[in-house]
Amino acid sequence: MSAPLSIVVYFTIWWVALFAALPFAVRPREEAGVGDAPPGSDPGAPVAPRLVRTALWTTLIAAAIFAALDAYVIWMD
Repeated sequence: MSAPLSIVVYFTIWWVALFAALPFAVRPREEAGVGDAPPGSDPGAPVAPRLVRTALWTTLIAAAIFAALDAYVIWMD
């Protein structure tokens, strides 16, 4: 794969993996037992979304998927 195509493919895999990983390990206020929510906030909003941790896991997952895809493309040549 060329470098620009590799970047685009990795970026696409990363976004798909991010949206797949976002709902994992996130608990809404109602489930977590947090009683007092700020006025006007959604009761289903996550207590601690941990976005940095999710982004790091997404990067690892996307790298593994991209490496497998790149190995397949090289093997098919």
